[in-house]
Amino acid sequence: MSKDKRKKQGANGGGGGVKADTPMKTYREGERFPGRIGRTYEESEPAFPMPPKAPKDAPNILYVILDDVGFGWCEPFGGMIRTPTLMKLARQGLRYTHFTTTALCSPTRSCLVTGRNHHSVGMANITELATGFPGYNGRQPQDKAGVPAMLHQHGYTSYCIGKWHNTPSEETTIAGPYDRWPTGSVFGFDRFYGFLGGDCDQWEPKLFLDREAVDPPATPEEGYHLSADLVDRAMSWISQHHSADPEKPWLTWLALGCAHAPHHVAPEWADKYKGQFDMGWDAYREKVLAQQKKLGIIPEHSKLAPMLEGVQKWDSLSADEKRLFARMAELYAGFIEHADAQLGRLMEFLERTGQLDNTLVFVFIGDNGSSGEGTLTGLFNEQSVANNAQETVAQNIARIDQFGQPGSYNHYPVGWAMAGNTPFQLCKQYTHFGGVRNPLIVHWPRGIEAKGELRTQYHHCIDIVPTILEAIGVEEPRFINTVQQAPVEGFPMNYSFNDAEAPTNHSTQYFEMLGNRGLYHDGWKVVTYHGRKPWENKARWSFDEDHWELYNVVDDPTESNDLMKGRDRANLSDPMVKKLIEMVGMWWAEAGRYQVLPLDDRFQMRALGRAGLYAERERMTYYEGAVRIQEFAGPDTKNRSWEMTAEVEVPAGDANGPIVALGGSSAGFTLYLKKGVPVFCYNFPGPELTYIRGKEALKPGKHLLRYEFEKTGPEPFGAGGTGRLYVDGKKVAQAPIPRTVPVGYSMDETFDVGWDKGTAVSPEYPSNSRFTGRVLRVDFDLKPDFHPDHADPAKKAEARFKHEMMRQ
Repeated sequence: MSKDKRKKQGANGGGGGVKADTPMKTYREGERFPGRIGRTYEESEPAFPMPPKAPKDAPNILYVILDDVGFGWCEPFGGMIRTPTLMKLARQGLRYTHFTTTALCSPTRSCLVTGRNHHSVGMANITELATGFPGYNGRQPQDKAGVPAMLHQHGYTSYCIGKWHNTPSEETTIAGPYDRWPTGSVFGFDRFYGFLGGDCDQWEPKLFLDREAVDPPATPEEGYHLSADLVDRAMSWISQHHSADPEKPWLTWLALGCAHAPHHVAPEWADKYKGQFDMGWDAYREKVLAQQKKLGIIPEHSKLAPMLEGVQKWDSLSADEKRLFARMAELYAGFIEHADAQLGRLMEFLERTGQLDNTLVFVFIGDNGSSGEGTLTGLFNEQSVANNAQETVAQNIARIDQFGQPGSYNHYPVGWAMAGNTPFQLCKQYTHFGGVRNPLIVHWPRGIEAKGELRTQYHHCIDIVPTILEAIGVEEPRFINTVQQAPVEGFPMNYSFNDAEAPTNHSTQYFEMLGNRGLYHDGWKVVTYHGRKPWENKARWSFDEDHWELYNVVDDPTESNDLMKGRDRANLSDPMVKKLIEMVGMWWAEAGRYQVLPLDDRFQMRALGRAGLYAERERMTYYEGAVRIQEFAGPDTKNRSWEMTAEVEVPAGDANGPIVALGGSSAGFTLYLKKGVPVFCYNFPGPELTYIRGKEALKPGKHLLRYEFEKTGPEPFGAGGTGRLYVDGKKVAQAPIPRTVPVGYSMDETFDVGWDKGTAVSPEYPSNSRFTGRVLRVDFDLKPDFHPDHADPAKKAEARFKHEMMRQ
């Protein structure tokens, strides 16, 4: 090349003749390189691979998920709980009055994030109750990825904030695998801040930032509450995102812990409702029904569904019961209004930053109906009912002012769940409308012309993902991370945004939860109640004995008039019998299509049966720093004899704090030093605290502390026994432990070495305490389980469970 040619090329900007003001060529990763490659850069033309770009004017997407809130609680749908933020969104958007969920949290969330039915993605129930069948294993498959992974291919960044509960418990340790974490390949969120379990202490939550366990940024004494923290995080991430790239859309999943138990809120929020629930749940239902008709939420001809048999009439309660139960409802209402205020801060922020107009907001007022898991008389400690420990009204009246505060883990009685599901019958876990029909608000000023209107088209939670895809203007991807994807199973709702009269495109939907079943089809519904009331652990009849009910939900939207009542089911000429047979047959067809079989009505037994996955782990060693290990992934000390040996190093002066802890203030055990003296504390729900104390402070240096539990009680389920404490091989103390936790210590507390993360198992040291010495190692030796004649661990667990049920 001549000198003159080189000078001319340089004046044009070099790079193969590309001028300095010429736009650089770009291409998407995976596409063919559009530039030119020569012998040198001077003879070549560059092009840069660029990340995917969203379609022009693609909306931001915001999921807002409230937990365990029934149809009749919040004011946009006729309830008595004041929610000004939700009311504003409803007046500026749409209210869907015939939107359904799955009857339980994790299954509904799996539908919301994937657009597939819950059995299709293995999430028939919560992960702690997973079983070894495809529809029930709790393991989201790679070929049914989440909407964040779908939208990543279209230029979106996604944030998951708050409750998750869709990762198998045993996969939530630092050892992974991480595929099914929010930020894993299956779901595809870019960032995560929240909690992994099913519920969470709102004052002292066990949080994760991406994949790292982190402590809350403040304490309850400093004014901390989880709902406010989660909204702070949402605003922080969205603010940073919008500042860095305002043209790039985002998806945010904001799942508050509210209003799942524990119903934690500062007293001033609950006190706003002083006296407002003194009318009781029977009168509440009547009042809300009238308001729902006035708002047009339900048709004028709707009847109030019957109250569940066995729930007390409010007028039959004692004065103490009324006072206690009304306070429980006040706490629940204050909890929700406080959460609404936090949501209001987020909406004001989006409006102030110019983002609200083009943000497609879905507000799910509950992921199932209100929870009936609080028994007939409510709970101070949710773990009481999980472990068959009885609380009394007298006991709870004495601590009524502690409800909702740090140290409580409270839940209201079944009667309030039924009231909160007005006008429907039954509640969470059931496939009647009380368990599966939830309010939905959709708000998108730029995309929806209609304001403040109602939508009565039938839809289900699998319909949200296809609605998002259509709103953006993209198709579901065929491949994600090289894995070919199964089709999305829902139907887009966009047709209804500006047409109240358009017929639904979702004509058929099955339901199944813990053996309860149902099917909606073109305005008709069949449903079964499978013989287990919310305060019971076992169905009272078999699947073959189930009684299918039939409803025309156009004429009877509250399922109050069973069209099969009093009919001869053998009369095949009866049109209602024919309709029932037709729809039950459709249910079985859908069950085969979506992995619903085999039917499984077990409850606590499912949790026990999963122990068979890890039966070989009878000896294990942990080291200092092993913290925030979920209970299912830690040592399984329940229903057996066991021992642990801790090698510790005590510094000069007093040593204090936990050496080993599992659980928290709701239930658990801990080995710790108090002014150098070794102590073992067993916390049975109540609390019933058993202390086994040494007599002398440990001298500086290394020591071996050993605790052993010998089961001696006759019960195979939650057996009592004797606890013994040893120091350097010498027994220093022993005491009887009358009964032990049979099912689980907590839904969110963890196993920790050298710490007690979260709430304290023993009140003798503060929350989130650390051992002031060193823990060199801790060895566990778990003895063979009950019923050694059963080789199969699942059979052992089943035998224990059956024995306990017979004993009760």
